[in-house]
Amino acid sequence: MTKIPVGVLGATGIVGQQYIALLADHPWFEVRYAAASPRSAGKKYAEATAGRRHFADHVYTNIGDLVVRDANDVSQAIAAAKAGDCAFVFSALDMGKDEIRSLEEAYAAAGIPVVSNASAHRWTADVPMLIAEVNPDHADIIPIQRKNRGWDKGFIAVKPNCSIQSYMTPIRALLNAGYEVTRLMVTTLQAVSGAGYPGVPSLDIIDNIVPYIGGEEEKSEREPLKILGEVKGNAIESASLPRISAFCNRTPVTDGHIACISLEFGAKKPSIEEVKGIWTAFTALPQELDLPMAPKRPIIVREEADRPQPRKDRDADKAMAVSVGRIRPCNVFDLRFVGLSHNTVRGAAGGGILNAELLKAKGYL
Repeated sequence: MTKIPVGVLGATGIVGQQYIALLADHPWFEVRYAAASPRSAGKKYAEATAGRRHFADHVYTNIGDLVVRDANDVSQAIAAAKAGDCAFVFSALDMGKDEIRSLEEAYAAAGIPVVSNASAHRWTADVPMLIAEVNPDHADIIPIQRKNRGWDKGFIAVKPNCSIQSYMTPIRALLNAGYEVTRLMVTTLQAVSGAGYPGVPSLDIIDNIVPYIGGEEEKSEREPLKILGEVKGNAIESASLPRISAFCNRTPVTDGHIACISLEFGAKKPSIEEVKGIWTAFTALPQELDLPMAPKRPIIVREEADRPQPRKDRDADKAMAVSVGRIRPCNVFDLRFVGLSHNTVRGAAGGGILNAELLKAKGYL
């Protein structure tokens, strides 16, 4: 098949480079447009990323000579779209939320769909916040979004915060099996790559844990409720349960976010073996459609007493699977477990690419 030409906004940052790396050999998409800040604009991509590349050099071979454009100048993307070089964009913009919100809307209004990694539109009522295995039906609000705004081909779809990826799919699997989850206690141990580049200063994180990540706990407590909500009328209405309490910590690990979870069920409570069986058997629409970025097994159950671990398990199944372990009864609630996901792949660029694949399969791209 002829590959769809795509653009990456914020292409020189750590998440933008992760998009470039993951799209290098993608069977559906090809990067033909790269945009970043004004200081990178006009340079070849190889020059703009010199000295701060995060992946092996061969990743940059195909686009090294691509001239970086100014992400703030939507007219350049429009010109690329007319030339057949930019059907839609992945947004990995790193700027103020208001600036991102306005800029993503400008791209969408110009007829260029935006599949975003940014948080600016996560709470926009008619913008789907997608985890492809958890709420693929939320994509169907896109025609409503277009109608609300008078857009023709453009739209905005976002992915959620990286720290919730390691437990949202397991929760969805339990809900699909008929079990209500009423309360959730979450403690996350988050990798330094989640702070971007240059990120956390080394003297702050080596031999240390920082028990605060600005805005992270609020996102962890609110975003799951929108994801588990329903499309009603012109908006997505958040679910009322589960009630969530979160602690978020920065740890001296390069990649891989861990979440330690205790959860409470409603009146109907599964056994530990039932939970393991539900998680092992779980698949969803991305697996049914055999989307290229989708893991074959969305949830991998580890039986070892000391797993999952970031260094050993973060790359499972293209770094897109959620690994769970230490599944056991909870003395306060009903069940506790440890979840792990790769924060810059599943939680960022890989999740964005999977969302784009889903949107293409649904006919929106």
